[in-house]
Amino acid sequence: MKNKIKTHSGAKKRFRFTANGKVKYQSANRRHRLIQKATGRKRSNRANEYASKADIKEIKALMPYAK
Repeated sequence: MKNKIKTHSGAKKRFRFTANGKVKYQSANRRHRLIQKATGRKRSNRANEYASKADIKEIKALMPYAK
């Protein structure tokens, strides 16, 4: 009987896989101290970002059963 690998709890809360295999995550710098940040900077941070190819390999290791 094979042992199952546990999914990393922090990774599953932060990353989602797209249908094409990219890794999507929410931009940083949107939690606090928003008054002093420029409106355009806050607006651009609303959009999701995609992980680089080098990081995708590490994320997939943390989430072995993700599609």
